[in-house]
Amino acid sequence: MPAPLTLDWLDRLISHDTTSRNSNLPLVEEIEAFFRARDIPFERVVDEDGGKANLIATIGPREGAGIILSGHMDTVPVDEQDWTSYPFRLEERGGRLFGRGTCDMKGFLSVCLGLVPEMQAEGLTRPIHLAFSYDEEVGCLGVRPLLRHMVAMGYRAEGCIVGEPTLMQVVIGHKSKRSMQTVVRGRGGHSSRAPELVNAVEAAARLAAKVSDLARRLAAEGRRDELYDVPYTTAHVGVLHGGTSLNIVPDHALVEWEIRALPEDDADALVAEVVAYAATELQPAMRARAPEAGISFELKSAIPGFAASPDAPITSLAKHWAGRNDHAKVAYGTEAGLFVEMADIPTIVCGPGSIAQAHQADEYVEASQLDACESFMRRMIAYCAR
Repeated sequence: MPAPLTLDWLDRLISHDTTSRNSNLPLVEEIEAFFRARDIPFERVVDEDGGKANLIATIGPREGAGIILSGHMDTVPVDEQDWTSYPFRLEERGGRLFGRGTCDMKGFLSVCLGLVPEMQAEGLTRPIHLAFSYDEEVGCLGVRPLLRHMVAMGYRAEGCIVGEPTLMQVVIGHKSKRSMQTVVRGRGGHSSRAPELVNAVEAAARLAAKVSDLARRLAAEGRRDELYDVPYTTAHVGVLHGGTSLNIVPDHALVEWEIRALPEDDADALVAEVVAYAATELQPAMRARAPEAGISFELKSAIPGFAASPDAPITSLAKHWAGRNDHAKVAYGTEAGLFVEMADIPTIVCGPGSIAQAHQADEYVEASQLDACESFMRRMIAYCAR
């Protein structure tokens, strides 16, 4: 089993409902109290409303290039999920540790915090920075002001470890993501007059079909990278709704869709292809009958792709700390690309648990995965104490 302090922190972390819609300040304050009690310098970077905060803490010397351990404090909701245990209390069953966020990614944070006494005891010559952010689950929102603050304050790093669940495999690449919301405005009325009106749901369905056509084309003809579990760029419609009654032509519809692109593919160009289809194929016919009709697009979130070299120094170090020689690429997004893009910090992704358990009812992390993460961290601590 993991160290008692790791398990204690995991229980404490998941006891806070830090679903992205909620404030994370109670959790931030608890972690700050721990840092304060151990004389660890830290900084709080708050959002514009003051209801959420990032934390950056440093163990060891402030100067010099060290290692950043990056993770997010927010989680996805438990709404309408059928849990067999209370999601905000840690429960161990058969070597599995259940609770919201145990896998994604409070397990990693608990190892970071649980090993702080060992970091302090080793007499580090390189700093270890703990960078904990808010609102990763809704577009990596918090880490952006955190990185701007770190750059402005002169934080330096030899490398960054983003602790998303990878089964402790070193991940050197992930796809970019564009999350889009499309609003379709038509002209409603009695369904007996449907030919004279503009059905917003019908136009939305055609737009969704365009996204699906794009997805099929990318799967059949697009660039491929077999290191990814899904080796090509994908497109997906997640939400399509509108209308109130069968005998009313709907005047409003909503489509939410996304592009997850290989780093070498241009996600913005693929979004532009869908936007152009709406502008040239759908909208003219709609406005011919109803000048007020139209289609508008909003970018809800954008995460850059990430591609590290398998020969980069941070990759080699991470493989040594993980005790394995393999590496992989993943379809889901993280803040890794932002560390590279905004702060020019070499980065890899490596953390405990499987992404297959993330966002699910009865989310869990294997205790053995936290053991493996602790071993990784202890090798990293030894490196930073050399």
